[in-house]
Amino acid sequence: MSKHSAGPGREESGPRSYSDPPTKPRRKRVVLADSRAPVTRLRTVVELEEQTSYGEELVRQLIRAQFKAAAVAWLSVMVFFVTLPALFYFVPKLSDVAVAGVRLPWLALGLVPFPLLFAAGYWYNHKAERQERDFVAMVEK
Repeated sequence: MSKHSAGPGREESGPRSYSDPPTKPRRKRVVLADSRAPVTRLRTVVELEEQTSYGEELVRQLIRAQFKAAAVAWLSVMVFFVTLPALFYFVPKLSDVAVAGVRLPWLALGLVPFPLLFAAGYWYNHKAERQERDFVAMVEK
């Protein structure tokens, strides 16, 4: 007879007496998920954790939306950086204008890009965070 079949707290001191009542193992309650959580939320979380095709598609949609926002920000900044020198090239009278002794092209190309880049970065960060909040809200529904 093994130690485990003798029951808890019993030693292998000899044969088991038939007068001893059999001991029942103590039952445990196993909770796998919160029963109050909606089934769709649980399914979506499981899909994301297990990286199934549906979960991968959800993440791919989030990445695609953030990439689209990044492309819009990059394109708007690049349009500015391309058109400003072209403007000074095709309208040479603007190149002759001086503000506080500094010519306009130097001011426009040296000072204007910084607020523009800051604004584009701020816009993209705000949009990406909103997309992530929407993604989390969709998963938690």
